[in-house]
Amino acid sequence: MATLGPESARPAVPPLGSSPAAQAQPPSRGLERALEEAAASGVLNISSRKLKEFPRTAANHDLTDTVEADLSKNRLTDVPSDVCSLVALETLSLYHNCIRTIPDSIIGLQSLTSLNISRNQLGSLPACLCGLPLRVLNASNNKLVSLPETIKQLQGLMELDISCNEITALPRHIGRLKALRELNVRRNLLCVLPEDLADLPLVKFDFSCNKVSTIPVCYRKMKQLQSLQLENNPLQSPPAQICIKGKVHIFKYLSIEACRSEKMPDSLYLPVMDSPLLCVCSVEDMEQQRKQDSDSGVGSDNGDKRLSATEPSDEDSLSLNVPMSHITEEEGLSKDDSSEHIMCDHVTCVCVCVQGRSAADFDEPLRIDEDSHWPTEQTSKVKGGTGLHIDMINQLKEAVELLQDPSSHKSLESVDPQFTMRRKMEQLREELELMEQLRDSIESRLKVVLPEDLGSSLMDGVVLCHLANHIRPRSVASIHVPSPAVPKLSMAKCRRNVENFLDACRKIGVPEDKLCLPHHILEEKGMVKVSVTVQALVDEASSQHTLLT
Repeated sequence: MATLGPESARPAVPPLGSSPAAQAQPPSRGLERALEEAAASGVLNISSRKLKEFPRTAANHDLTDTVEADLSKNRLTDVPSDVCSLVALETLSLYHNCIRTIPDSIIGLQSLTSLNISRNQLGSLPACLCGLPLRVLNASNNKLVSLPETIKQLQGLMELDISCNEITALPRHIGRLKALRELNVRRNLLCVLPEDLADLPLVKFDFSCNKVSTIPVCYRKMKQLQSLQLENNPLQSPPAQICIKGKVHIFKYLSIEACRSEKMPDSLYLPVMDSPLLCVCSVEDMEQQRKQDSDSGVGSDNGDKRLSATEPSDEDSLSLNVPMSHITEEEGLSKDDSSEHIMCDHVTCVCVCVQGRSAADFDEPLRIDEDSHWPTEQTSKVKGGTGLHIDMINQLKEAVELLQDPSSHKSLESVDPQFTMRRKMEQLREELELMEQLRDSIESRLKVVLPEDLGSSLMDGVVLCHLANHIRPRSVASIHVPSPAVPKLSMAKCRRNVENFLDACRKIGVPEDKLCLPHHILEEKGMVKVSVTVQALVDEASSQHTLLT
């Protein structure tokens, strides 16, 4: 037997054509192919390659025009300096790496609008990051304990995801992010929600799995909020039995609390409506006052006869499915009550009865009754969920301001203010009829029952596209629809649906002067105009069917 010499310990020489360089060539070839494609297309995708550093061979390729880079699911410990030199980069994904710090050189990416640095090991975000034109920032699943105060500089930021971190408080200037539409702070250590968020146009807000005990009452002003996630918090205000009923009931509760905390004489009048021309009171207040009047007389001088806001009982707090407002015309108050009671001199008194709340606090359906002018059958047609948009409420407020403006007293001597108010009410009634007509047109043709909030059910454009296809098949070739995995469409897909619907209306023959604009649907700011468009679409289809028959 031959003895083993020093040479016998050496690895066997590979056969011809299978050198180590040749054996390492397949994975290297794949990486080189990705770099070549990036140089040609402007999209660099080198994810899931176990990279610990940026490929050195990238210097052999021209990547200066790269607009999108995906380096996710690798083993990077920092943001490569080569990436920070790609000045044309618009989208960067560093998801699922081992990154601990972000270099200041990232400020060179002045075209970057979307950054995903989630699922890394970041302990903080550098201030220089806020000098980028970001619209989407995802820093979830890191070790962040705070956000930089300079975050207020991200004026174009629309989506911010900082969920699954260790953040104890949001920065005080977060309310300056005026473009922010989606905010996710889920699974952090937040105890207090900043009131500044009420001024933002948030559509989605998730603060579940935190330590929040109170929702600020000013959050009732979040008119555009569609999705609110707040589970797994030790909430005391609103209480749990209110929170489980959803956003509408939460906002009703916050509005009640806002009215109770108002520090005004009698806790009754709205600040902008403190005038003998208009009174605002609750239903319970009016009934209680009538009982006091019948029991002890009206002309007494004791101060107990004034109307005062009553606190809602537990039963009232739990049963919040009453109509949002009830505007009714009261003409039965006598002038003898002027010293102790609310009265209207020369003007019909309009009482806004909202269970201790102001109609101006809501962008939700109202039911309007005017006993002396509106037929009962007309009022009965108004459903609890079809209704008065914020534009209609603003019109009513304008009428109130006209009556209360001291500079308009001269005109009030020549114009009957009661006539002005009734004209406004008549206009509101006509708009209510249009909204009801819009609902009937859709439900009768698609054989569906739309939710109470008609505007939000149409804003993604899905129902409207189906309506166009029902009237003329295949007029909308492609419709983006929600799925169980993604129950809410992105704003881009919603806009695409809406634009496709309006294009279909044009093809069918709806005149341009009857077409609404996309933002009327997307932002629920012109539902009357949407009703006109849908009615014109239905009329045009009916006329064409008549010609064919």
